[in-house]
Amino acid sequence: MKSATASMNKDTDTGTNPRSGGQAIVDALRVHGVDRIFCVPGESYLEVLNALHDADEIELVVAKHEGGAANMAEADGKLTGRPGICMVTRGPGATHASIGVHIAQQDSTPMILFVGQIARDQAGREAFQEVDYQAMFGSLAKWVVEITDANRIPEIIARAFHTAVSGRPGPVVVSLPEDMLTEPCHAPDCPASPVQACALSVQTQEQITAALGQAQRPLVVVGGSNWSESSRAALSSFVHRWKLPVACAFRRQDILDNRDPHYVGHMSLGMNPKLAQRIREADLILAIGTRLGDVSTDSYSLLTPGRSKQDLIHIHADVNELGRVYQAKVAVQCDIESAVSVLAQTAAPVQLPWQEQTQSARADHEAFCMAPALSPKHSGVDMAAVVQHLSESLPDDAILTNGAGNYSVWLHRFYQYRAGRTELASTCGAMGYGLPAAVAAALRHTDRSVVCVAGDGCFLMYPQELSTAAEYGASLIVLVVNNGMYGTIRMHQERHHPDRISGTRLKGPDYTALARSFGAHAETVTHANDFPAAFKRAQDAAGLALLELQVDPRQITPSMRLADDADVRTSVIL
Repeated sequence: MKSATASMNKDTDTGTNPRSGGQAIVDALRVHGVDRIFCVPGESYLEVLNALHDADEIELVVAKHEGGAANMAEADGKLTGRPGICMVTRGPGATHASIGVHIAQQDSTPMILFVGQIARDQAGREAFQEVDYQAMFGSLAKWVVEITDANRIPEIIARAFHTAVSGRPGPVVVSLPEDMLTEPCHAPDCPASPVQACALSVQTQEQITAALGQAQRPLVVVGGSNWSESSRAALSSFVHRWKLPVACAFRRQDILDNRDPHYVGHMSLGMNPKLAQRIREADLILAIGTRLGDVSTDSYSLLTPGRSKQDLIHIHADVNELGRVYQAKVAVQCDIESAVSVLAQTAAPVQLPWQEQTQSARADHEAFCMAPALSPKHSGVDMAAVVQHLSESLPDDAILTNGAGNYSVWLHRFYQYRAGRTELASTCGAMGYGLPAAVAAALRHTDRSVVCVAGDGCFLMYPQELSTAAEYGASLIVLVVNNGMYGTIRMHQERHHPDRISGTRLKGPDYTALARSFGAHAETVTHANDFPAAFKRAQDAAGLALLELQVDPRQITPSMRLADDADVRTSVIL
């Protein structure tokens, strides 16, 4: 039951009765439809925590590290298309949470980070845990603001929500001085302005269809965030009508069903060399929603910055992204939903000279998805077999999460994403993302399978979030790919400084014992043949589970292997 004070405060959005700044923050979050907050508590925002005590409709998920909390909020924003909410304390709390802000920026994810701040009369004295958040987050976030007047809370929070979702979505940082939170707020609540979609003009439609009609080797590249089911369906309709090949940008493979005959691969780490060659040879690139970043373009070598040799039609929601790196033949500011819904209605010509090329590109992709032969000296778990089993056995709407590391190349190559918002992976290369993201996914979608795939180094960034998963009843399975090293860095060492191993060996804990200490079902798997049964037992546990996969440390990627006499000195028992 609500307290009398809470009941009174719930009715203060008329502005007739004062409420504390902390209560005004919570009321504003309620007005904007927030139902979950990820946090690590701090004394700098006690008034907000106090107000949340009576906000039954908002679940407060307490992570064990601010980086984990920020990653959870970012993942929640990816899943919902609404700003994921994180709250941390000043100084160390904010610096720890900065990784989530960086991910949200590079992944174009709506997110709001609330940071407690020192009292206003102490500013500029290097007070305890004082940080200038404008200076700290200015280049990481879309907007950074400090609320210095409690009466401006409703206005500023409404702008924060609007900013996070408008144009290219991204993170907003809101600083909350602790003394401001105790002051009375007389201002009424203020909902954010609805964002109106901008449609493709008739002239632009004609430009796009004319360019397609003149092309011989077109390729559609899709990416960006917040693809709805309707926009995915419209994209499918468009490319089927025009018989166009489609490649997905880095870690955006869930935009188009990977079983679709028009899907020809991913522009991620471990890209199919034949797809890379097709990009080079294309005469027209139709890029929808994607920024065409360095990973997708192989360090800007597949498309040359400035005016690329391929004609480029670039559709993006944010005008600031158009012309930023590439000077397109046609640059169109338009949101994804509006663009693909119009393109789906366009009429294709009878003769489509690239139809056989689409079929050939699809055949190349299917061949690339066949696991390469293993070395006779390969030992431990074959990750290709593991990922293929996941792809064949998991339901279409299963959510897979991962952080950074060479282990993710197996996911990119062998997993077939079938439904939207099922690939939760950071495009900024942040290690440790997978487990916090899986916790957020499991709490957001309690009826769906959630699997986190993490390298041993990646997992050890936030292993304590197993505690958060257990505490809040998150049902998920963690696959720890254990090769006893930081594999990506070791790969680069082999290329640039062979036989000079430095800093890349990794000694981990007993992963199964660690997981069991949190009440999880846990097993160690040493051979791929044992994985299906072990995974089924993890599923049947119907809660938190972890499988340690002991893999061959010499198998750095699906197609790259260290010499069998290489010094690996791994802690993995094979």
